[in-house]
Amino acid sequence: MSHLSVNNISLQINDITILQDISTSLNSGELVGLIGPNGAGKSSLLKAILGLVHIEHGSVNYNDQNINLLPLKERAKILSYSAQGAPVHWPLTVENIVTLGRLPHMHPWRTLSVGDAAIVQAALNETDTMHLKDRSVMTLSGGERARVLLARALATQSKFLLADEPTASLDPAHQLQIMNILKAQAQSGKGVCLVLHDLSLASRYCDRLILLHEGHLVAEGAPEQVLTDDRLAEVFAIKVSRWSDGNNCFIMPIEK
Repeated sequence: MSHLSVNNISLQINDITILQDISTSLNSGELVGLIGPNGAGKSSLLKAILGLVHIEHGSVNYNDQNINLLPLKERAKILSYSAQGAPVHWPLTVENIVTLGRLPHMHPWRTLSVGDAAIVQAALNETDTMHLKDRSVMTLSGGERARVLLARALATQSKFLLADEPTASLDPAHQLQIMNILKAQAQSGKGVCLVLHDLSLASRYCDRLILLHEGHLVAEGAPEQVLTDDRLAEVFAIKVSRWSDGNNCFIMPIEK
């Protein structure tokens, strides 16, 4: 079993404290939701784990080893990332974008193997993007790009997958599809951590929630332990209505 630990991370940007002494963890086989109001530090925490921003102090360890001391290629096999807003800067085809996910596993100047190609095809099928494979990624809608970049992250077959608002810009059917994919990834043994704003999706799909507010870790635990009425009023400044279909709990903000 793989384990990713975040140890007392603090982050400042332009002398503004973004994260303050955050400690948490992610284990293989679980789906963790990172929640909190806008500006809470959720995206910044993902970037700190990935090494995309400089942290003031603290560390991120993979199986008790500082992940930043590992070669970049090895880190890329451990962590994959689907960024917020589906940014794309190259006019590549969808298939080529997803193929980039295999780079950590490929030797320099080697062509794609049969096995690599099969993994790429599977990622396209999982995210319902196979019909887009020959399209330039620059011609896609925001929701289509989000699914393509998730396919790229899936193609990496990393130990941990981090996704920043993977359901944003998606229609309801594709929101559920993506959450089902991520849940299946966790059930297959991968550690999955994603930023979510939809509290019903967080409650329905996540094994554990991490709640941030103003750069601090406010609560962590099972959804029913974190998403209490008092805590939602304190952190989100909302009242909610709850109902259940017998299997899932749904949460709807009704008053600010």
